[in-house]
Amino acid sequence: MASLVNRRHLMQVSSSALAVGALNSTFGRALARPTDELRVAVGGGDWGKANIEAYVKPFQAEIGIKVTSITDDSTLAQVELMVTTKNVTVDVMDLSANSTRVASAKGYLEPIDYSIYRKEELEAIVDFAKDPFGVGALIYANVMVYNTQKFPAGRPRPTSWAEFWDVKAFPGVRVLQSGQRGSEGPWEEALLADGVPVDKLYPMDINRVFASLDKIKPHVRKWWTVGSEIQQIMHDKTADLVNAFDGRVTLLMDQGAPLEINRKHSKLIWDYWTIPKGSPNAANAQKFIEFATRADRQAAFAQRMSYGPTNRNAFKTIPENMARKLSSHPDYLATSVPLNTSWYSEIGSGGLSNAERLRQRWNEWVLL
Repeated sequence: MASLVNRRHLMQVSSSALAVGALNSTFGRALARPTDELRVAVGGGDWGKANIEAYVKPFQAEIGIKVTSITDDSTLAQVELMVTTKNVTVDVMDLSANSTRVASAKGYLEPIDYSIYRKEELEAIVDFAKDPFGVGALIYANVMVYNTQKFPAGRPRPTSWAEFWDVKAFPGVRVLQSGQRGSEGPWEEALLADGVPVDKLYPMDINRVFASLDKIKPHVRKWWTVGSEIQQIMHDKTADLVNAFDGRVTLLMDQGAPLEINRKHSKLIWDYWTIPKGSPNAANAQKFIEFATRADRQAAFAQRMSYGPTNRNAFKTIPENMARKLSSHPDYLATSVPLNTSWYSEIGSGGLSNAERLRQRWNEWVLL
């Protein structure tokens, strides 16, 4: 599990050069021509194995279409390279919500054919996971976490981002996510801490974001950049209050770490199943994505990996003790904040997207 959450963030900063290398090896071994098969990028490690067991093997058995599983990660740079060179050698790819938004805006993705979905399945998929160019594969979250040795049961614990920011009422070492990528950072948390209601977060007031961060900055020991880093911090007990990816936290909790998650106003993040524009097997790719978003299939995946289903009906067959570890549990969805990827990709008058404006502002602010 640890390597998988790390994968989800390292893949966002993969360079074009690395992407070219990947395409020239695994991705580039196939010719871009129609076949009776399907090439699906399932990812590496345990995550790839879970995709194969929950989706690939059952799809082949039920639908009768042979699938070649590519155990490489998917990146925006790979999609761009394949589409612009007209050599699309992968039919289905898993992309982050932000990468999907950028790729679709540039015309790199095939539209999803929702007409082939069963009504009960389609209606059960959460709204934010149904995009014209992608269907949600999984959901995870950035959550507030506190060390229970520092904040034991029976004593006051922070229950909101405003209380996370309140260093007098809740003294302790704090760690927050870096904003160096722009598309990821403590932006929503800063606004919530400053009293902005959930339904008023977007469009984000960037000046207000950094005014709020000014208040907590002197009390933040570390701005973490990747999942493995924050996992190590929590493992070593070098911080009392952090924001972190829920999969990292539940892994440590299962190992006995003195941690607890406050899921109120968790920030939901998700990936999409997508089809690169010009896929020679687009019709079969549509069938695979429909199959992979069915409730029974997502339940099978969630019981192998602690990522939340996008299909709410999956929770009907997931044991409750396991379901409570998943960020898309119905109780958590009711109080969580879905990331507004449309806002991040909007281009302003200066020609920069909001994500780029945040990154630029962060790089200046963090050095002050």
